[in-house]
Amino acid sequence: MTGALALDRVRFDERGLVPVVVRDRETGRVAMLAWADRPAIERTLATGEATFWSRSRGAPWVKGETSGHRMRVSSVLLDCDADAVLYEASLSGPACHTGEASCFHNPLQGELTGAGATFDLAPLFEILARRYRERPAESYSTRLFEKGLDHALKKVGEEASEVIVAMKNPDDDDLAGEIADLLYHLAAAMTIRGISPERVNEVLSRRRTGGG
Repeated sequence: MTGALALDRVRFDERGLVPVVVRDRETGRVAMLAWADRPAIERTLATGEATFWSRSRGAPWVKGETSGHRMRVSSVLLDCDADAVLYEASLSGPACHTGEASCFHNPLQGELTGAGATFDLAPLFEILARRYRERPAESYSTRLFEKGLDHALKKVGEEASEVIVAMKNPDDDDLAGEIADLLYHLAAAMTIRGISPERVNEVLSRRRTGGG
């Protein structure tokens, strides 16, 4: 596992606990929030299995022991104040007991005034990853996956050409639709190829910090 953590630096609260955020390393989306004591973090570091402390049961628990939806932790990070921990993990199924991909799926309100639209592809990658695993018969994504990478790349090329044409025309709704089609097929090709958006984010982050 990468991102070794000096446990002596962690500021556990008076109960000996620290909040742990889990982030899906494939999509970059926050999957859940839980609590851990020192032994739980030690076990996570030793085994790579996301381990926590249940405040309701007063006992340690490993994510997925009951549901089967395990989380394979690739890194454990400490925040700047040393009072919160981040597990970056690969998820084998929904993070939430409700069946939702993330526990954070209940909006408190609609879009915040003046905030503008949120451009978030994480849900798309979550759906595609699930479709890739489960292959539901009625899904267009399943048909795309079964035809293979070459077919998906052909679709990417076709959609890119349609975006170019739409860019030259004044219909913004049509353009937005063509861009959405291109992003979908590109995300599908990435899923087939096994390239996660997190890998792309890492490259963009390096370019940003390098002044690119």
